[in-house]
Amino acid sequence: MAVCARLCGVGPSRGCRRRQQRRGPAETAAADSEPDTDPEEERIEAGAAALAGAGGGRGAGPSPPPRCSLLELPPELLVEIFASLPGTDLPSLAQVCTKFRRILHTDTIWRRRCREEYGVCENLRKLDITGVSCRDVYAKLLHRYRHILGLWQPDIGPYGGLLNVVVDGLFIIGWMYLPPHDPHVDDPMRFKPLFRVHLMERKSATVECMYGHRGPHNGHIQIVKKDEFSTKCNQTDHHRMSGGRQEEFRTWLREEWGRTLEDIFHEHMQELILMKFIYTSQYDNCLTYRRIYLPPSHPDDLIRPGLFKGTYGSHGLEIVMLSFHGKRARGTKITGDPNIPAGQQTVEIDLMHRIQLPDVESLRSFNELSRVVLEVRERVRQEQQQQEDGAEDGEGRAPQSPREPQRGPARPSVELPAETGGEAAAAAAPAPEQPAQSGQGQPFVLPVGVSSRNEDYPRTCRMCFYGTGLIAGHGFTSPERTPGVFILFDEDRFGFIWLELKSFSLYSRVRATFRNAEAPSPQAFEEMLKNIQSLTS
Repeated sequence: MAVCARLCGVGPSRGCRRRQQRRGPAETAAADSEPDTDPEEERIEAGAAALAGAGGGRGAGPSPPPRCSLLELPPELLVEIFASLPGTDLPSLAQVCTKFRRILHTDTIWRRRCREEYGVCENLRKLDITGVSCRDVYAKLLHRYRHILGLWQPDIGPYGGLLNVVVDGLFIIGWMYLPPHDPHVDDPMRFKPLFRVHLMERKSATVECMYGHRGPHNGHIQIVKKDEFSTKCNQTDHHRMSGGRQEEFRTWLREEWGRTLEDIFHEHMQELILMKFIYTSQYDNCLTYRRIYLPPSHPDDLIRPGLFKGTYGSHGLEIVMLSFHGKRARGTKITGDPNIPAGQQTVEIDLMHRIQLPDVESLRSFNELSRVVLEVRERVRQEQQQQEDGAEDGEGRAPQSPREPQRGPARPSVELPAETGGEAAAAAAPAPEQPAQSGQGQPFVLPVGVSSRNEDYPRTCRMCFYGTGLIAGHGFTSPERTPGVFILFDEDRFGFIWLELKSFSLYSRVRATFRNAEAPSPQAFEEMLKNIQSLTS
């Protein structure tokens, strides 16, 4: 009845109005003479009375702990508690009461959030000089522009690029990463700032363009949509030089290639360089960027995936992302050229078809290497045809001996299919004891007639695999995949021999740490690869 009394507003000593309306006078009088209780209500009330009377005597049981409100905690303890919470939750906490709002103005809280969430370790002295608090830095700079942190690829036609947006002290800076000068593939990456964002005297954040040679000037950043933003320079006259386009070109050439035009004797190479300067300089740092992720790694990967610098003949050095996809590995261009633009898969490695190179003397013969690779290609084609035929025969009936597809990353198989034998098996099958697995390495030398931009390549390798490389005409016309050899030298270097081009590309790992570059899921990484490839297809 206590519950009913709360609902209809009648005390427990009187009958329920709803129940009284349904009864006659006699029933109502009889009901009023009965005790207005219920066994369940008596149990609840008895329990409540026991709790209320606890502590009145030692026989009543242990007393409950005293109730303590968060408001009763000392301010210094609340500061520690609030500083442990994510910064995005603190504005809601400030709306609870005046005390919380006052405590949340403590700069210690926001200094810790800046340090733990964004890696800002600046001391308060620098902030005091500028008159900016840690709370301002977090709310007006870091939190507002958090969506542009990470790795991005600019939309510069076939050339692409690699932009890394980071928190650098009290600035957010967009650094464009550039490969080292051709052909020094093992040298560290170069980088230059394209824009920066910072606070000026507690006002809103200021965006500055860093392009050109006349210092920072007014710029603008617009977040177009998720995983995409654009930059605009509002003072493009700062990009011009007093000597005109010729001076701008010579300055760009020294920065991009580390040499002058007179040092480049190859006419085709001069044309490619001039074409790139004309194409890229027209943007004036007004660019659209799309987010890219670093490839996820798995314990079974051949080597650690990531970004590599590679030699591409007259096009110079380009940045390639190596990723593993089960039985295959792929090299995707992050920077590109007019033949194979950024976003395309420059090489694809078949991890199920390992190649045993001939001895060093035989390897010097290009015809011998070509024979080995073409035999493996033929076997790959036959296996694909058998799979297609088996799939057609298996339609409408269950296969007699089903074969479970391999899931997850795959290590290269050391066994060849039973139907392949003879010279192809001898050439492609690994020896019983692989030098790569014993840690000694296998001697390696480029065949005579194969060109290489860098003669300082490793002379030992761990293992080799069959692969294909993408080639095309100018403007990405008539693209086709041609056979080649993937050579794994060590954890940080690999190579690829393009049989049709008689060319060798050497790749070296980009040794840099990138924050905010991990893909949220493997599916997100695969989707990113499809998106950047579709832009140039």
